Amino acid sequence: MPTPRVLYLHGFSSSPQSKKAVVFRDHLAPRGLAVHAVDLRVPALETLRVSSMIDAAAAAIDAGSPRPERERAIVIGSSLGGLTAAKLAERDARVCALVLLAPAFGFGARWRARLGAAAVDEWRRTGWYAMGGDDPDAPPRLDIGFLDDALAVEAAGPVDVRVPTLVVHGTKDDAVPIASSRAWAKGKPHVRVVELDDGHQLYGTLDRICVELDRFLFGA
Repeated sequence: MPTPRVLYLHGFSSSPQSKKAVVFRDHLAPRGLAVHAVDLRVPALETLRVSSMIDAAAAAIDAGSPRPERERAIVIGSSLGGLTAAKLAERDARVCALVLLAPAFGFGARWRARLGAAAVDEWRRTGWYAMGGDDPDAPPRLDIGFLDDALAVEAAGPVDVRVPTLVVHGTKDDAVPIASSRAWAKGKPHVRVVELDDGHQLYGTLDRICVELDRFLFGA
């Protein structure tokens, strides 16, 4: 059986060139696994759609393969990329393992609640939400379809994943509460949650995450 393809799915304000993508690529290459960082800024940065992100990840599993139905994939996803990875695994049996870093379960509902009804109404009236802030990777604005699509993707309820899954989440995460990972993993013997003393980006614990990655993938 061929070696599984390894995909890295970046988060909302990120890209295929993110720090975590580079770290995992460099860490896994000597171990015989090539990491393909998928560009999830689709259809475009200002018109992101979670559903399109899932489609892009699915297409990356079999990119260039003469037998796409026989491909297998290990998918590593960060934040919104983690939600994307989990939704991909829910629908695509070619995903054989997941590594979810601060997965953004409940993303759309949390955005709606954080903004409040008045701001969402204004977003819907104008069609656009001005992001602001100093993040050079974030789009300057988002169209309302982003929120509607995110809510629709999760409307069916909690993601139903049946493959071995490693979840890594920071106890100091102020963007995606660690409680969401704890609740999602509860009662799932195939899901292991590692809690780290870190924030949402998990930049301070990348070495530890690589250790956990080796343990999960290779039993090291």
